[in-house]
Amino acid sequence: MHAQVDAFTHTCFMVTPYDAYVDVCAELAELTPGDHAKKSALFNSGAEAVENAVKIARTATGRDAVGVFDHAYHGRTNLTMAMTAKNMPYKHGFGPFAGEVYRAPMSYPFRDGLWGAEAAARAVDVLDKQVGADNLACLVIEPILGEGGFVVPAQGFLPALAEWCRDRGVLLVADEIQSGFCRTGDWFASDHEGVVPDLVTTAKGIAGGFPLAGVTGRAELMDSVHVGGLGGTYGGNPVACAAALGAIEEMRRHDLTARAREIGATMTARLEALRAEHPVIGDVRGRGAMMAIELTAPGTTDPDPARTAAVAAYCHQQGVVTLTCGTWANVFRFLPPLSIPDHLLDEGFDVVAEAFAATA
Repeated sequence: MHAQVDAFTHTCFMVTPYDAYVDVCAELAELTPGDHAKKSALFNSGAEAVENAVKIARTATGRDAVGVFDHAYHGRTNLTMAMTAKNMPYKHGFGPFAGEVYRAPMSYPFRDGLWGAEAAARAVDVLDKQVGADNLACLVIEPILGEGGFVVPAQGFLPALAEWCRDRGVLLVADEIQSGFCRTGDWFASDHEGVVPDLVTTAKGIAGGFPLAGVTGRAELMDSVHVGGLGGTYGGNPVACAAALGAIEEMRRHDLTARAREIGATMTARLEALRAEHPVIGDVRGRGAMMAIELTAPGTTDPDPARTAAVAAYCHQQGVVTLTCGTWANVFRFLPPLSIPDHLLDEGFDVVAEAFAATA
């Protein structure tokens, strides 16, 4: 990054191209699921990436409708607010929102108890009846829900959706903005079941905290957009691209997919031990270094946001940053840095355990 700043900080890639942008696109082509020919366009934020994925899908298919899911979070722009499920604080008072967005039920094993194929059949039945597959440009899904509660869909749910999309000419868009780049123990969460999306959106972990996002897709889909149809003044900023190349190099060098799995094993053991002591923890879920617990009235699925807030407040007072999420604000999500040493991870979870005991 320092070397790039010394050279230049901005040109606008569409006016004066530079190598780092192309190098990031080459990395995305290699790392994202599937071995088909791919192209990428770079942007600034996850919401911008999602919006551009929808633009590409609409152009490529000639269709307008967009399918999304319960508990989804896709961003804070007008279109992505329409695609996001949760009202407060993301949507309240900010309408009217973009049209032609339709919501289907998500696989949520803790709450619906459905097998993956059953949950997928329920979702596509809603889409078939309310929208009609012939009108759908794309189905946009987080392979593991982020803000919606770190919900891991039942095994088989994503492959069944992918098959339905292929059979009906609907593009599958994987929003890997939170789950991508080693977080779940694979480079992308879609890899876990061998799902190959038509388009993948990335941001967050791609550039070590610098503003960068991308849409990577099948080359023929990316090429369907007219010249000049995708772009932006700052998209693929050269300093952010340099940060991305450095971050990806570090992920490879230190095998952070394996490290994410190690972190996940540690967190799972600690969280399962906590659940055995505190029946308010109704569910432990996640994959790799993307774990969560859902707090409910013991023996039920009734959300307990008050206890969640109390535990979070205690952790913050003790210097441990925790994040809550979920449609009912009753889920703790744990996203430790993939570079965290074991002793700090253990220290953090010691405080979490204290917090549950202190608020019991």
